Amino acid sequence: MCTGACSKFIAIPLYVLALVSVICNIMLFFPAFDTQFAKADKKGNARITDEVKYMGGLIGGGIMVLIPAIHIHLTSAKNCCANRCGMFLSIGFAAAGVLGAIFSLSVASVGLANGPVCSSSKDSGSYLSDKSLWSLCKIPENVIEFNVGLFSTLLVAASLELILCAIQMVNGLFGCLCGTCSGKEGPIVSFPSL
Repeated sequence: MCTGACSKFIAIPLYVLALVSVICNIMLFFPAFDTQFAKADKKGNARITDEVKYMGGLIGGGIMVLIPAIHIHLTSAKNCCANRCGMFLSIGFAAAGVLGAIFSLSVASVGLANGPVCSSSKDSGSYLSDKSLWSLCKIPENVIEFNVGLFSTLLVAASLELILCAIQMVNGLFGCLCGTCSGKEGPIVSFPSL
């Protein structure tokens, strides 16, 4: 596979993963699909976890991955950056994507570990390993399942973004050193026959 084709193969899933990250982060602002908790939090009454406000999915997994995805996709297009310089630049953009994915992964991990804000008098403790604690959180309704589902989705999306951007860094290095082989058939590097 040519490095240009590999870039396209990497860019398209990055678009989808960035969109998933943005949607998950926006949804986390509205526990139980209700705006009252976001409004109460804005007035100083803590109703949303701090990790949601860090916007790891919107900034890290979204914007910081979407911009590299666009450049990586353009690198794979014919007559547009499909050269060694474009592949060299894709290394830097992919590195920015790696940083964004690490930020999103970190925020999602901490959000998953800390748990949601809910109105219960008891400390949630290790709520992930003890499902009986989930019934203590009454308001907002099903907020633990809501947060676990969305933060887990962010965790998976960020992990995949991290892997894809790291692969693109290696792909960009090969494209920079060996060329993109756009318009050519055959291997990128030819080895002498014995």
